Amino acid sequence: MKKIILSILVGFLLLSAISLDVSAAKKSSKLSKEAIAEMSDSIDKLTQKIYGRALLSPQDNETLIGIKIKLDNQMLMSPSTELAPLYYKAGNVYRLREMKPEAIECYQTILENFSDTALAPKAQSALESLGVTVSTPQVVEEEIEDEEI
Repeated sequence: MKKIILSILVGFLLLSAISLDVSAAKKSSKLSKEAIAEMSDSIDKLTQKIYGRALLSPQDNETLIGIKIKLDNQMLMSPSTELAPLYYKAGNVYRLREMKPEAIECYQTILENFSDTALAPKAQSALESLGVTVSTPQVVEEEIEDEEI
């Protein structure tokens, strides 16, 4: 009887420890406001360098790549509208550096995931200026008729 009670107690403690680890992982999976502000400041500094016609150092390139990786990882974990401005700024830096595929990816991320934000029309315009044809989904007439019924 003692073995059964001990087994149940150990199982309960293990289950509690696992659930605490999972909840801690969920909490830590979201970027903090400070991390978002830091990435935004870094992108702003890179943008200033580009507009100032300064060359980006290898460290600057590494910073930009690191920011993009963090953004992409966060999008996989839990997308949030506060990421849209960072994607837009990163897209602008890539566009100014003539890194077209990377810029397109950033702008498309906004259209696909944050289409209801104020940055979506700006991202669409940026894509069009890069020569990308952007099509908005068209509502099929049958769907309109169904809604009227």
